[in-house]
Amino acid sequence: MVAVNRVYIAQLAGLPVFGPDGEPVGKARDVVISLRIDRQPPRVLGMVIELATRRRIFVPMLRLTSIEPNAVTLATGSVNLRPFHQRVNEVLVIGEVLDAKIALDGGGSAVVVDAAMELTRTRDWRMVRVAARERTGRFGFKGPTQVFRWEDVGGLSVNEIAGQPQGAQQLVAVFEGMRAADVAHALHELPPKRRHEVADALDDERLADVIEELSEEDQKDVLSHLDEERAADILEAMNPDDAADLLAELSEAAKDRLLDLMEPEESEPVRRLLEYSFDTAGGLMTPEPIILTPDATIAEALARVRNPDLTPALASMVFVCRSPSATPTGRYLGCVHIQRLLREPPFDLVAGVIDTSLVRLPPNASLSDVTRYFATYNLVCAPVTDEAEHLLGAVTVDDVLDHLLPDNWRETGLSHA
Repeated sequence: MVAVNRVYIAQLAGLPVFGPDGEPVGKARDVVISLRIDRQPPRVLGMVIELATRRRIFVPMLRLTSIEPNAVTLATGSVNLRPFHQRVNEVLVIGEVLDAKIALDGGGSAVVVDAAMELTRTRDWRMVRVAARERTGRFGFKGPTQVFRWEDVGGLSVNEIAGQPQGAQQLVAVFEGMRAADVAHALHELPPKRRHEVADALDDERLADVIEELSEEDQKDVLSHLDEERAADILEAMNPDDAADLLAELSEAAKDRLLDLMEPEESEPVRRLLEYSFDTAGGLMTPEPIILTPDATIAEALARVRNPDLTPALASMVFVCRSPSATPTGRYLGCVHIQRLLREPPFDLVAGVIDTSLVRLPPNASLSDVTRYFATYNLVCAPVTDEAEHLLGAVTVDDVLDHLLPDNWRETGLSHA
């Protein structure tokens, strides 16, 4: 028996989904409805659930046994694991209905901030209510939120939703708190028009993080939608190695144009990375590892690795070099693993704990050489130096895996036994 008869869809986003025996299945991400030609409440077809592998599957409403304020429970542990694909006339409530502009029967317009489905006597779910904020001034939707019957508003047919420009504030709010990789997966599932609207609404830093997690095709799609000035700003906010990988997929003219629009101090490391083939240590590395001079203390090193913007792999090791400490550095002296830092007195110098024996990677090392290196030394981060012993950057294991996996791995998720 379903616990509640009316459910507001935006509140479902991110709720855990459990099987009949309480085993975790995934998270609720959206609800699929089938819109009608008239204004009658549309039928709710099912729910889009994201598995732990990030694969999104479709579960019909009849397979749900309860919808609680804090969880969704399936009636059976057996579900179809094929990836969800949206069909003609199907609409994603969170992905496409939120932020839609609607016309009110009494005149005026409003923007949708939520929608409610209700269980009928025939055990069908219908989308019966729309929560919307009316336009009360010249500068946008500033009025109070009101709830309208579905049949009392216009603008929610398939063609109207597909054709009208929408804001994305409500959808961006749903994405708040989600990991960039999960937002990227959600964007991949959206129609191109909606994907572009979300990209327009995200701030530069957040969009840069999300683009880094998109597939190459989706990256190029989003970047080509942006005007050149903002595209350059996004590339500046991305990690240099990710920006270089993306630019390498563009035409020479587009690549040169965007590099010219970037600030010189931001474009310079990206240009250096573009000199290397994508499947070499030079093409895989980031030019912004943690670099310290030998007179730095253990405490300073630990403060640097605590930076929340660093990936765990990049934070696992600090590199010690003579000045200058920006890549390409002065003479490379060695490295210190974070585990060693944690064992030493905080006011000792890193010069006293340097590992000088670790083999360095040359920038022309092949992908297979880099892979064997990580397997041999059980590391997640490795130094890349030139013949003159300058540190050029560091390769992390996540970038190696990214190039070893199939091109579409971000879209397909993990396979199931």
